[in-house]
Amino acid sequence: MLFLSPGKLSPSFREEQMNFTRVREAYTDKEKTVIKNLTAHAIARDSLRVYLRAFKTEKKIELWAKNISDSAFMMIKEFPICHISGYIGPKRRYRDQQVPEGFYHISGLNPYSKYYLSMQINYPNASDSIRGVPGRLGNYIFIHGECVSSGCIAITNERIKELFVYCIEAYNSGQEEIGLTIFPAQLTDTNYSFLTTNFSKYKDDISLWADLKKSYDFFEKTKVPPIVKFLPDGTHDVN
Repeated sequence: MLFLSPGKLSPSFREEQMNFTRVREAYTDKEKTVIKNLTAHAIARDSLRVYLRAFKTEKKIELWAKNISDSAFMMIKEFPICHISGYIGPKRRYRDQQVPEGFYHISGLNPYSKYYLSMQINYPNASDSIRGVPGRLGNYIFIHGECVSSGCIAITNERIKELFVYCIEAYNSGQEEIGLTIFPAQLTDTNYSFLTTNFSKYKDDISLWADLKKSYDFFEKTKVPPIVKFLPDGTHDVN
């Protein structure tokens, strides 16, 4: 049996992360900026919840945040994407240089990345596994520092430092999973019409974009991420 000594508590997620040199550097450089921004939006660091949206055409990541008790998110930061490889459309196989599109979450933080710091995306998700090339889906897709991309989203070292701190603070306050939705573009009615008209022969892309459009419209109206279920044919139930 395992007994804990009186008064001895397990380290927090933040404390565990601070064992890594680059994380300590990120906090030294960005903690004050992060806390100032949260305070300006009336969000407490010990009550933080975050959600991410990435747009490939506009080359940006939106950081949305709220308190645990709040019903809706608010956008508190935009991170320009320094470099993104491939074209609009989902990632369906290894070495296609494509950045994925769809419904994901952050599956891990890497303080040892060769691109300074990186946040792993849970590609392939259940839809990718059905619609991609069997046995050749690829993996290890990240948001990371530096300014190079081979299927990843690069945002420079300074920006990944700040985003890393936000995510650590969210995990530290009890968030279990950080959602990330990757879009081909901002799916306004105009942009969506352009995509569906000009890429009409790409049925796989059109099907995914239809699900992403439902998500985009719902979030724009409510500022609450929809509940997404993966269906056996690789499509999604966006509720």
